[in-house]
Amino acid sequence: MERIVCILIGYVFGLFQTAYFYGKSKGIDIREHGSGNAGTTNALRVLGKKAGAIVLAGDCLKCMAAVWIVRLIFGASHPDTIWLLCLYAGAGAILGHNFPFYMHFKGGKGIAATAGLILSFHPYFIITGVVVFFGLFFTTHYVSLGSLMVYAAFMIQLVVCGQTGLFEGMTQMQLLEMYGVGAFLTIMAYWKHRENIARLLKGVERKTYLTKKNKLDVEQTEAKEQV
Repeated sequence: MERIVCILIGYVFGLFQTAYFYGKSKGIDIREHGSGNAGTTNALRVLGKKAGAIVLAGDCLKCMAAVWIVRLIFGASHPDTIWLLCLYAGAGAILGHNFPFYMHFKGGKGIAATAGLILSFHPYFIITGVVVFFGLFFTTHYVSLGSLMVYAAFMIQLVVCGQTGLFEGMTQMQLLEMYGVGAFLTIMAYWKHRENIARLLKGVERKTYLTKKNKLDVEQTEAKEQV
């Protein structure tokens, strides 16, 4: 029962679609521009750095809030499974972000929400996530590649930390359940990025820059699509 409650708490928080609401405040539906994704990268490309920063913060914070609330509710009563329950809360927030019912289940890809999960889960995971993502982003400018590798690193680190005793008090069955949730999130992220993966393999994936070049690329792309 606690697991279902945690997923529901996360899903409710995940329903706050920062990119969608910010876009609407600017008079556009973000899903009709750029890549059509209601997430940080598309907001950055279409609306600029300020929008990208706001969307990133909003999507991170909603997942962090869900995890914090679950920790507050169940931390004292379920100390042996609190890590697992927090992961369920994060999973719920990512599901809410990716599949919001009021947007016909067309949301984002869950990477910024995942960043919120990593930031609120355990400090050990933050350093790895930051190094992997920004290391790849600043060398390749592929957000998708950095995001996918963060998930791979998170999954590996989850298993390694679990088997070396970081999550004290958890049984092996509970750890296996935790790995299952982590694997589900990883598979979902790779599935949501399947088109990005195809473009990466072909060498035609769009790069992202922290400059005005993004907006020019989006305008050129949309112009070609209208021809």
